[in-house]
Amino acid sequence: MGICIDEVLFNKEELTERIKYLSTTNINKLEAKGKDKREVELFGKFILCSNNEESFIKIDANETRFWVKKIPVLEKENIQFLGNLIKEIPAFMHYLKQRKLASNHLTRMWFTPQQIKTKALVKLVQNNRNRVEKELASILLSVIEKFDFEEVHLCPMDALLALNKTRVKTDLIQLRRLLKKDWKLINQDNSNSYQKFVIWTDGDINLLDAKGRYFTVQKSFLTKNFDESMTD
Repeated sequence: MGICIDEVLFNKEELTERIKYLSTTNINKLEAKGKDKREVELFGKFILCSNNEESFIKIDANETRFWVKKIPVLEKENIQFLGNLIKEIPAFMHYLKQRKLASNHLTRMWFTPQQIKTKALVKLVQNNRNRVEKELASILLSVIEKFDFEEVHLCPMDALLALNKTRVKTDLIQLRRLLKKDWKLINQDNSNSYQKFVIWTDGDINLLDAKGRYFTVQKSFLTKNFDESMTD
């Protein structure tokens, strides 16, 4: 059974989690007004339609349940479009019964993450990254570009001081979680020497000798996940 939702704009993570749960479960709880909840079997697949291609739902980079497709715009209006679709139903049902599957059942969502990775999916994920993450990535890319680095070292405090020069507000707890959990980086076991970047009030960037349990961010990671000019 296909469950189609038109003009989708899910701006809360709770809605995403609900859709994710329902897309993989075989059972759902049904509650009629004035009656107790009861479990029913669920045979539904969701089709979410929206014109908000960059922000219709909140998903992260590791999500494997969504196959995002950008549908081409019709070249000319067909006022009989719905009627033509209805006429094609018998032929479409025949095709579904006779067709041979082009892909094997490899995961619980049938397709592998590589098979459903599209430009539309990448664009949606990039836009969903929060402002702190985007701003920090932009700053690090600026450092890398200025000094022609392949990687940049930083401690959470370096990131906090740099972000304080912008309108984005954050704290050390969020930055540590971002670097460790979201970016999956591992900091040095002990305090070691490194060159930290400093952004002055005039916007100029300099490097200073410092010591700390720094993280290392690769240029390839930033350009792949954040630099739109290199991912389009």
